[in-house]
Amino acid sequence: MKMSSLLFGLMTCVLSATAFAQQPIVIKFSHVVAKDTPKGLAAEYFAKKADELTKGKVKVEVYANSTLYKDKEEMEALQLGAVQMLAPSLAKFGPLGVKEFEVFDLPYIFDDYNDLHKVTQGPVGQQLLSKLEPKGIRGLAYWDNGFKSFSLNSPIKAPADLKGKKMRIQSSKVLEEQMRALGALPQVMAFSEVYQALQTGVVDGTENPISNLYTQKMHEVQKHLTITDHGYLGYAVIVNKKFWDGLPADVRGQLETAMKESTAYANKMAKEQNDKDLESVKKSGKTTVYVPTKEERMAFKKVLVPVHQKMESRIGKEIIQNVYKETGFDPNSL
Repeated sequence: MKMSSLLFGLMTCVLSATAFAQQPIVIKFSHVVAKDTPKGLAAEYFAKKADELTKGKVKVEVYANSTLYKDKEEMEALQLGAVQMLAPSLAKFGPLGVKEFEVFDLPYIFDDYNDLHKVTQGPVGQQLLSKLEPKGIRGLAYWDNGFKSFSLNSPIKAPADLKGKKMRIQSSKVLEEQMRALGALPQVMAFSEVYQALQTGVVDGTENPISNLYTQKMHEVQKHLTITDHGYLGYAVIVNKKFWDGLPADVRGQLETAMKESTAYANKMAKEQNDKDLESVKKSGKTTVYVPTKEERMAFKKVLVPVHQKMESRIGKEIIQNVYKETGFDPNSL
């Protein structure tokens, strides 16, 4: 009797362990933008690819639009293991203590996507991601959102047009310095609060890739948009390091493949979505879209590029020079 009950107990344990082993590994992927933005679409694409490639062993639950955590909370939640995956904007790593990431915030440091990808898809980008490891974070990839443009309720054709304007920015010392170089007043604010702040006049304007401006309906409360393409907004897809390192090696490999495919998709979508949303902004008739001449763009560059040198002591001269080397940018040529 004792033997059979012992056997029964052992079988129950084995069956329970087997059932437990068959439970999918859940990855909570939290982000703060709408589902139909490049990041939102790429997160959903990654969830689909992860399911396919791991044959259902991994279930990625995507929480869009700050439904799980807001801008300011999500990084701490990741480090504590309350959420496994995020795709925060690169400006978020400065406050975390990895100030080198603020190189991405420098105005006009990338002329186009070609320049940008030399950095994000090359050794400089990888070197930056590795700096997150001591914080308990593993960096997996960079996802584009796009290049930022300025919006206001008055026309923007020259740097002087931003003088005295209250401009919403993410929390970033570089972006603060950028706005001050223009004579604007930087206002740090969570992304989810921007529409209302523009509507009520708490802030006068903002800088955004077009897809963010359009999907958050900011164009409805901004009469003028100038395609300055002055700064880059991108994301790093990051995971809790302990969680990632604890995954079975085969599953981790499958997820790395899913991430590689999702990154190619994300970057393609970012370009397409921004182009499409720009057309939608124009068609809405609510916002006048202005494209600066070559000379007008150069005027913005001359005012903003000196921010690079001002930020050397914060970001690190070496990392700025490494980016220049990759892209061929010469600040003295202006």
